[in-house]
Amino acid sequence: MDSTTRTELEAAAFRTLLAHLDKRSDVQNIDMMNLTGFCRNCLSRWYMEAAQERGLDMSKDAAREVVYGMPYEDWKAKHQTEADDAQKAAFDKSFAENVGTKD
Repeated sequence: MDSTTRTELEAAAFRTLLAHLDKRSDVQNIDMMNLTGFCRNCLSRWYMEAAQERGLDMSKDAAREVVYGMPYEDWKAKHQTEADDAQKAAFDKSFAENVGTKD
């Protein structure tokens, strides 16, 4: 497979992931972090870092808007719920085991 095709397939997979996450706004970032070790904020940070590595000026807010499909504060107001004690405890345990992934 040539590199252009690979890049196109990876981009298509990323767009599909974003569409899936958009449909599953009920899934909270803390749940994603607890189960997978990454969340929407991680994706947006990776997107921003990739842009910056290529010399593009991209802010955290601009990258989050790509991933969330709207300004982050709007998404939080519309979809984010308060984490319960069990979610927070699972996050703390996961973070202690995998230092450096907390967003």
